[in-house]
Amino acid sequence: MKNLKFIMATMCCLILVSCGNIGSIMSTTGAVNAIQSVIGLDKVKAQNLIGTWSYSNPGCAFTSENLLAKAGGEMAAVKIEEKLLPYYQQVGLSSSNTIVTFNEDGTFSSKIAGTPFSGRYTFDEATQKITLKGLLLSVNCYTKREYVGISLLFEANKLLTVLQTMSALSGNKDLQTIGDLSKNYDGVRVGFDMKR
Repeated sequence: MKNLKFIMATMCCLILVSCGNIGSIMSTTGAVNAIQSVIGLDKVKAQNLIGTWSYSNPGCAFTSENLLAKAGGEMAAVKIEEKLLPYYQQVGLSSSNTIVTFNEDGTFSSKIAGTPFSGRYTFDEATQKITLKGLLLSVNCYTKREYVGISLLFEANKLLTVLQTMSALSGNKDLQTIGDLSKNYDGVRVGFDMKR
């Protein structure tokens, strides 16, 4: 299976090179993520999750290869990330105020646009699902291995709930604008690309 994934990734790269667009595509921050959104790569292991992760860019993945194909190909994920970026900038998401730490004892602490959220988490390696349980909020997200780091992704319609709750806790009404945007992406997981 891994050999098939490698072959598919190589074929995608060769097609891009033969089209003469590799320079402009590779200058796009999410180009590598887009290829991974098509074929997927190695899953995140529980031990790889442990540590502190900081926001680097908007993240996106399609829930199936069929949905990605319907959206117009592997660059669709990059386009969605580009559309999310101004909204994320508007609410002030940055590497210094959007952070999550996963501890070996099953606890986590995080900040989303500076709003703290902590509690306990569980991680299912088979589905890549993380369940975050705090005092006032319980939410599911999914992880995806990236070229550098991981993505923490939410079902697009669930991101609205998370951001509205964070908005209520922080008083930052701008967070709701991202939730409004997320309504347009059924079958897509959106969230955050994270680096150590």
